[in-house]
Amino acid sequence: MTESDWPPHTYATRPYRQRTPRGPRADRMLREVTVALPPYIADLDLVLERPVAAMTTASAGALRHLDLVHGRTMAELNHLQLRTEAIDSSKIEHVEASLADYGRALLGIGANASAVSMASATQAMERLIQEADTSRKITSDAILRAHGDLFARHPDEAAGAGRFRTVQNWVGGSDYSPRDTMHVPPPPETVVEYIEDLVAFANRDDLAPIAQAAIVHAQFESIHPFIDGNGRIGRALIHAVLRRRRASRHLTVPIASALVAHRDRYFAALHDYRAGTPATIIAMLAASTTIATTESWKTAEALESIRQGWGKTAGSPRPGSAAYRLLDLLTAEPILNAGLVTEQLGVEDPQGTIDGLERVGVLSRIKRTRRSPVWVAPAVLAEVEDLSARIQDQARRLPYGPR
Repeated sequence: MTESDWPPHTYATRPYRQRTPRGPRADRMLREVTVALPPYIADLDLVLERPVAAMTTASAGALRHLDLVHGRTMAELNHLQLRTEAIDSSKIEHVEASLADYGRALLGIGANASAVSMASATQAMERLIQEADTSRKITSDAILRAHGDLFARHPDEAAGAGRFRTVQNWVGGSDYSPRDTMHVPPPPETVVEYIEDLVAFANRDDLAPIAQAAIVHAQFESIHPFIDGNGRIGRALIHAVLRRRRASRHLTVPIASALVAHRDRYFAALHDYRAGTPATIIAMLAASTTIATTESWKTAEALESIRQGWGKTAGSPRPGSAAYRLLDLLTAEPILNAGLVTEQLGVEDPQGTIDGLERVGVLSRIKRTRRSPVWVAPAVLAEVEDLSARIQDQARRLPYGPR
């Protein structure tokens, strides 16, 4: 079938009653809910129409080229891309924190709840991508483990971390019942079957990778298999599919940085998918991937320039020395403490080396971290912020802007 023949969601009315009466009377009195029933997609064919097919082919080709040139030799580029992706994916859910707080959360040092959530999103994404890379499969167990990572450090959600929902959920509308909603996912008893169908589709090798990743993501968001965290796990699935299909073997370009620039249009594209028009989300993902790939080339060049400049600033430390290796580490880990340096470099007492780089301005200590000192490399953090800003700026120039 062509993309224009993709089956739309159907809908069914089901009984509904609040488990614990809460909220306005209209919520407490709700007795029926209309749930969406996505099509089962494991065996569906997808023939892309020429314009969308050309976009996905060009996007995948550009991504592979970046990965071929920089993926194997610049592990630090992937670290920064992945962190940028996790930060901007969290922003789509209105979860935001400063880069310094985010770094402290990654180090396991006291940070606010938003920073911890962003750090957990990073861990969840890393797990899902890594398991897809090593096993060459997308599995429901991997999705559950990633969700466990996302909420393991959340005091209110830890009990449900890594478990599919067993109650009806909804998107938008009232906080107390599925009234005036944007989307009511399928009933909880159907979730496992839908997820198994989804992973069967995700593990196919006869589809264009970008289109496959887009549909996996859109279908996952329609199923909404968790009470919370669906958006972040769903966007991580995009990268898991691309890694499994070897569209990228090493890098995680920050696609969410483009999506966050068009948050309303992104949600509208998911609505189009439910109406039987997958071309919108496929084209949006292809364009976002192209932009993220293009801007990542610039970041790769910037990192090389920053590293060369540091060498001169630090007095050209001898290759293999603690200072030389720490400068290399900073391009991947621009927020660190002495413990991370010891762990990564095997230097038992790195404080002298850290202090030396702080004196010449390569490192700067974060304020209010006297008891547990944390340092940042301002030049690299500035590039992380600039990468996100450049992608968002380019995305806003595209014609698929908010309706």
